[in-house]
Amino acid sequence: MEEEKKELTLPEQAEAQAKNYFRQGLNCTECVLASFLDIHGSDLPREIMCMATGFGGGMGHTKHVCGAVTGAVMALSLAVGRKDPMAKETMAERITELNGIYDQVAPLVNEMEETYGTLICSELSAPHGDFECKARKKSCMQMIGHCASLAMKYALENEGKTDR
Repeated sequence: MEEEKKELTLPEQAEAQAKNYFRQGLNCTECVLASFLDIHGSDLPREIMCMATGFGGGMGHTKHVCGAVTGAVMALSLAVGRKDPMAKETMAERITELNGIYDQVAPLVNEMEETYGTLICSELSAPHGDFECKARKKSCMQMIGHCASLAMKYALENEGKTDR
Protein backbone atom coordinates (compact mmCIF):
# COMPACT_ATOMS: atom_id res chain seq x y z
CA MET A 1 0.00 0.00 0.00
CA GLU A 2 1.40 3.38 -0.99
CA GLU A 3 1.71 6.04 1.71
CA GLU A 4 -0.21 9.23 1.15
CA LYS A 5 1.99 12.30 1.04
CA LYS A 6 0.82 14.93 3.47
CA GLU A 7 0.66 18.39 1.95
CA LEU A 8 2.55 20.89 4.09
CA THR A 9 0.69 23.85 5.50
CA LEU A 10 2.03 27.32 4.65
CA PRO A 11 3.64 27.69 8.11
CA GLU A 12 5.27 24.27 7.65
CA GLN A 13 6.50 25.30 4.21
CA ALA A 14 7.96 28.51 5.67
CA GLU A 15 9.70 26.50 8.40
CA ALA A 16 11.22 24.04 5.93
CA GLN A 17 12.33 26.79 3.55
CA ALA A 18 13.94 28.85 6.35
CA LYS A 19 15.90 25.81 7.56
CA ASN A 20 17.00 25.15 3.99
CA TYR A 21 18.27 28.70 3.66
CA PHE A 22 20.25 28.29 6.90
CA ARG A 23 21.92 25.21 5.44
CA GLN A 24 22.88 27.35 2.43
CA GLY A 25 24.64 30.00 4.54
CA LEU A 26 22.02 32.71 5.05
CA ASN A 27 21.98 34.24 8.51
CA CYS A 28 19.08 33.77 10.90
CA THR A 29 17.25 36.99 10.03
CA GLU A 30 17.71 36.49 6.29
CA CYS A 31 16.39 32.91 6.51
CA VAL A 32 13.12 33.92 8.13
CA LEU A 33 12.52 36.93 5.88
CA ALA A 34 13.49 35.09 2.67
CA SER A 35 11.18 32.16 3.40
CA PHE A 36 8.31 34.58 4.07
CA LEU A 37 8.96 36.42 0.81
CA ASP A 38 9.05 33.10 -1.06
CA ILE A 39 5.85 31.67 0.37
CA HIS A 40 3.68 34.60 1.40
CA GLY A 41 4.98 37.09 -1.12
CA SER A 42 5.23 40.86 -1.04
CA ASP A 43 4.86 43.72 -3.45
CA LEU A 44 8.29 44.93 -2.36
CA PRO A 45 11.41 43.97 -4.34
CA ARG A 46 13.59 41.06 -3.23
CA GLU A 47 16.37 43.58 -2.55
CA ILE A 48 14.73 44.41 0.79
CA MET A 49 16.68 41.39 2.04
CA CYS A 50 19.64 43.73 2.53
CA MET A 51 17.78 45.29 5.46
CA ALA A 52 17.83 41.95 7.29
CA THR A 53 21.53 41.18 6.94
CA GLY A 54 22.85 43.28 9.81
CA PHE A 55 20.44 41.74 12.32
CA GLY A 56 21.99 38.25 12.12
CA GLY A 57 23.78 36.77 15.11
CA GLY A 58 21.78 38.90 17.51
CA MET A 59 22.38 42.21 15.69
CA GLY A 60 25.74 42.39 14.02
CA HIS A 61 26.85 39.17 15.71
CA THR A 62 26.75 40.90 19.13
CA LYS A 63 24.41 38.14 20.37
CA HIS A 64 21.73 40.54 21.60
CA VAL A 65 18.13 40.12 20.37
CA CYS A 66 17.75 36.85 18.44
CA GLY A 67 18.01 37.48 14.71
CA ALA A 68 15.38 34.86 13.92
CA VAL A 69 12.86 36.72 16.09
CA THR A 70 13.85 39.98 14.42
CA GLY A 71 13.33 38.33 11.03
CA ALA A 72 9.91 37.08 12.10
CA VAL A 73 8.88 40.58 13.18
CA MET A 74 10.17 41.99 9.88
CA ALA A 75 8.29 39.31 7.94
CA LEU A 76 5.03 39.79 9.83
CA SER A 77 5.40 43.55 9.39
CA LEU A 78 5.35 42.99 5.63
CA ALA A 79 1.79 41.76 6.12
CA VAL A 80 0.54 44.05 8.91
CA GLY A 81 2.84 47.08 8.84
CA ARG A 82 2.16 50.56 7.56
CA LYS A 83 3.03 51.28 3.95
CA ASP A 84 2.68 55.03 4.57
CA PRO A 85 3.13 56.10 8.21
CA MET A 86 1.88 59.59 7.34
CA ALA A 87 -1.38 58.37 5.76
CA LYS A 88 -3.37 59.17 8.90
CA GLU A 89 -4.06 62.86 9.34
CA THR A 90 -3.32 63.33 13.02
CA MET A 91 -0.69 62.12 15.43
CA ALA A 92 -3.43 60.54 17.56
CA GLU A 93 -4.66 58.52 14.55
CA ARG A 94 -1.09 57.42 13.76
CA ILE A 95 -0.52 56.28 17.33
CA THR A 96 -3.82 54.39 17.38
CA GLU A 97 -2.84 52.69 14.13
CA LEU A 98 0.58 51.76 15.56
CA ASN A 99 -0.95 50.30 18.70
CA GLY A 100 -3.17 48.09 16.56
CA ILE A 101 -0.12 46.83 14.67
CA TYR A 102 1.82 46.24 17.88
CA ASP A 103 -1.13 44.17 19.13
CA GLN A 104 -0.68 41.90 16.11
CA VAL A 105 3.10 41.56 16.48
CA ALA A 106 3.34 41.11 20.26
CA PRO A 107 1.77 37.61 20.33
CA LEU A 108 4.50 36.30 18.00
CA VAL A 109 7.26 37.75 20.18
CA ASN A 110 5.58 36.56 23.38
CA GLU A 111 5.12 33.05 21.98
CA MET A 112 8.82 32.81 21.16
CA GLU A 113 9.81 34.04 24.59
CA GLU A 114 7.42 31.61 26.29
CA THR A 115 8.77 28.73 24.19
CA TYR A 116 12.48 29.44 24.66
CA GLY A 117 12.57 31.45 27.92
CA THR A 118 14.45 34.38 26.39
CA LEU A 119 14.88 36.34 23.18
CA ILE A 120 18.58 37.03 23.74
CA CYS A 121 20.94 35.25 21.35
CA SER A 122 23.75 34.81 23.90
CA GLU A 123 21.34 33.18 26.38
CA LEU A 124 19.82 30.95 23.71
CA SER A 125 23.23 29.79 22.51
CA ALA A 126 25.03 29.59 25.91
CA PRO A 127 24.00 26.00 26.74
CA HIS A 128 25.90 24.84 23.65
CA GLY A 129 29.25 26.39 24.62
CA ASP A 130 31.20 27.35 21.54
CA PHE A 131 29.10 29.52 19.22
CA GLU A 132 30.57 27.71 16.21
CA CYS A 133 29.69 24.20 17.44
CA LYS A 134 27.28 21.91 15.62
CA ALA A 135 24.82 21.72 18.55
CA ARG A 136 24.36 25.50 18.63
CA LYS A 137 23.85 25.62 14.86
CA LYS A 138 21.26 22.84 15.07
CA SER A 139 19.45 24.65 17.87
CA CYS A 140 19.46 27.91 15.91
CA MET A 141 18.15 26.14 12.83
CA GLN A 142 15.20 24.87 14.89
CA MET A 143 14.47 28.38 16.20
CA ILE A 144 14.80 29.84 12.70
CA GLY A 145 12.25 27.35 11.43
CA HIS A 146 9.93 28.04 14.35
CA CYS A 147 10.15 31.81 13.81
CA ALA A 148 9.41 31.44 10.09
CA SER A 149 6.42 29.25 10.89
CA LEU A 150 5.09 31.74 13.44
CA ALA A 151 5.49 34.72 11.11
CA MET A 152 3.45 32.87 8.49
CA LYS A 153 0.85 31.72 11.02
CA TYR A 154 0.25 35.22 12.38
CA ALA A 155 0.21 36.78 8.90
CA LEU A 156 -2.43 34.30 7.79
CA GLU A 157 -4.46 34.90 10.94
CA ASN A 158 -4.32 38.64 10.26
CA GLU A 159 -5.59 38.01 6.74
CA GLY A 160 -8.40 35.83 8.08
CA LYS A 161 -7.03 32.77 6.30
CA THR A 162 -6.37 29.26 7.43
CA ASP A 163 -2.82 27.93 7.32
CA ARG A 164 -3.18 26.50 3.80
